[in-house]
Amino acid sequence: MTVLDDVTKLVIRLAPEPICDDCIADRLGLSVRQHANHKTREIAGKSGFERRKDVCSICGLEKLVIRKAVS
Repeated sequence: MTVLDDVTKLVIRLAPEPICDDCIADRLGLSVRQHANHKTREIAGKSGFERRKDVCSICGLEKLVIRKAVS
């Protein structure tokens, strides 16, 4: 399983709630927040994944977040 797979699965599991890169890095035990940032930018805009400024459902801060829209 790759980091991209882990990030994708976490975002899907939380759908439709948004999550920021810091919380993704924390939840997945990533040593560098930029790793989460790179992966969320990679999936943004694909298959219903949206990246925008919003309130993170985990930390409650307004940041750049990613979410998976549910139909």
